[in-house]
Amino acid sequence: RVTEHLGNIDDPNSISLLAIHANFIPTQFSDAALAQADAAQPAALDKRTDLRALPLVTIDGVDAHDFDDAVWAEADGDPTNPGGWHILVAIADVAHYVRHGDALDHDARERGNSVYFPDRVVPMLPEALSNGWCSLVPEEDRPCLVAHLWIDSGGRLRRHRFSRAVICSAARLTYSQIQAAMDGRADDTTAALPQGLIASLYGAYEALARQRAKRGTLELEIPERRIELADDGTVTGISERERLVSHKLIEEFMITANVAAAETLEKHHAPCMYRIHDQPGAEKFNTLVQVLRSINLRFARGQVIKPSQFNQILSKAANTPHAHMVNLIVLRSQAQAEYGPDNIGHFGLGLRRYCHFTSPIRRYPDLIVHRALIGALKLGDDGLGDSPPDLAEAGEHLSMTERRAVAAERDTIDRFSAQYLADRVG
Repeated sequence: RVTEHLGNIDDPNSISLLAIHANFIPTQFSDAALAQADAAQPAALDKRTDLRALPLVTIDGVDAHDFDDAVWAEADGDPTNPGGWHILVAIADVAHYVRHGDALDHDARERGNSVYFPDRVVPMLPEALSNGWCSLVPEEDRPCLVAHLWIDSGGRLRRHRFSRAVICSAARLTYSQIQAAMDGRADDTTAALPQGLIASLYGAYEALARQRAKRGTLELEIPERRIELADDGTVTGISERERLVSHKLIEEFMITANVAAAETLEKHHAPCMYRIHDQPGAEKFNTLVQVLRSINLRFARGQVIKPSQFNQILSKAANTPHAHMVNLIVLRSQAQAEYGPDNIGHFGLGLRRYCHFTSPIRRYPDLIVHRALIGALKLGDDGLGDSPPDLAEAGEHLSMTERRAVAAERDTIDRFSAQYLADRVG
């Protein structure tokens, strides 16, 4: 029995709808969840730290609609830490609005994550929260869970702490905008920021980049396709998304906050939803070695496989006709990252402990980590509580929803690409 008609297959508006239905992605919130989101109110300062005077900024893509992380940095004034930095990573306090077991929580857990298509978003939370009270829009007070991070000149995390706070974002910046300011081309928005703030953000990043290079992180270079759409949904072009230093800056700030969250939960013997990534399995690895041999690349295998060994292969392939293919087959040789309560480390990032803390607005595992931190640090009554969820079962479900989202997003981009190329035969 036909239950719904999505439209003509040639209609570009049908493409993402097809992927949504083919992958069984929930699209309707319950009436109770919508009512709860609509009833949300500003969070009181109460026992929160008042950080509204600090000029934290959000840095996102030009097409971003929600802003769930804000950053700030300054040189560490501690004389025992010369060349060190003090960083703040403020994350929207979703746990304040979405309580364990309520209607919003049920719908968010079912979705597991937001799903992003070229022409639409299927959000994990209703718009009243995802674009409203949990979005760190400029010049508006917002509740946050804040990671206070202190690093040395080599990017090593010396100490950290977490607090619940209220912030007021000083500006909504794009990656290209802050990069231009750092390169000496400030606009009205970046020029109005406190002097030295942008330089401090980049200074802290450079220290973190040194630590990243030292520990040996898998450095894949796979361009992300950006589908450019006209108002009627037809594809006008396909381009590669820019990869700027500002992208890496935000990535390293978020990774450091994620590590601090995992370390804090371990220290307090609290349950943690780890982001785990095993080393490559034997079958995939042997296939990779055979393919590399066919293009005269030798994998120098030691007793223990390390990301640095893959980086050597990627470096040898760089600037050759095989570069893109080698990056893809190295990616496909890797184990799939997952969520779970048992820590096996993160192979790709070269980290012994790692969890996701920085996007609870669009990833349910991050919301679990927020609740675990709130409970462990006694920051409120909206933590995991006395009866935490089965994290093993939750990890399986959330790993599935992530794979489901990736498959839908990839399928949609492929279909848009095929539609764009359909009349370009030859």
